[in-house]
Amino acid sequence: MKNKLRFLLFLFTSLVFSFFTIVTSVYAHFGSIIPSTDIVGQGDPPSVVLNVAFLHPMEQELMNMAKPKQFAVVRGGLKSDLLPTLKETKENTPDQNQSVTRWRATYTLKRPGDYTFFMEPQPYWEPTEDTFIIHYTKVCVHGFGLEQGWDQPVGLTTEIIPLTRPYGLWTNNLFTGQVLLNGQPVPFAEVEVEYLNGSKDNSSLVTPPSAPFVTQVIKADGAGIFSYAMPRQGWWGFAALNQAQWKLPHDGTDKNVELGAVYWVHTRDME
Repeated sequence: MKNKLRFLLFLFTSLVFSFFTIVTSVYAHFGSIIPSTDIVGQGDPPSVVLNVAFLHPMEQELMNMAKPKQFAVVRGGLKSDLLPTLKETKENTPDQNQSVTRWRATYTLKRPGDYTFFMEPQPYWEPTEDTFIIHYTKVCVHGFGLEQGWDQPVGLTTEIIPLTRPYGLWTNNLFTGQVLLNGQPVPFAEVEVEYLNGSKDNSSLVTPPSAPFVTQVIKADGAGIFSYAMPRQGWWGFAALNQAQWKLPHDGTDKNVELGAVYWVHTRDME
């Protein structure tokens, strides 16, 4: 009888552990803007394809994404609305049985400088967390040799300001950024980091040995500044998470809102 009870207790503990491992790995959502290149040089094709999605990067899982509330680019302090250029696409990853909605746009760089593309999504309801998620997302594309503008805020509710130039990065370079909320640094902000598995840069897929390897977690310092060394070629997403001071209604009840400041950078192997 005692052996049977021990077995049942072991089985129950294993199931609970597995459940929480799965739930933990699902929690890392990322808004994303992934350009076809992060550097456009002299003589390169000037057009960049921008893929906009809401996903679990390492796990290659896509979520349905409504058309963003805002999609734009800033160069030289000037903002251009790109929302009308977004086209809906239906895609799915290999382990998903149904297509989900993501978005795509093409933009032509016409002048030298740094182009910061950003988007504000519609609130996404996540039932497993009983909360809404809004990820304000940015990426920088460098154009034609003028390194100017990459370190400037664009005025989002929350955003990451790169303190490392966010392009021309080698694998294992250290990326440093500062988390802002309502224009002010966020002391000791929690920052999640994930690798975009399955991108065109991958020589092979990454298979995490356990759940903690899916999402890296960093605590910023008292000035909201964090750093992370990226160990593999490809796209890396940084998501600084804070809870809004306001709520949104869902089924007649006011729910919490997670505000994410997301920034994407790309690394290349030194050969």
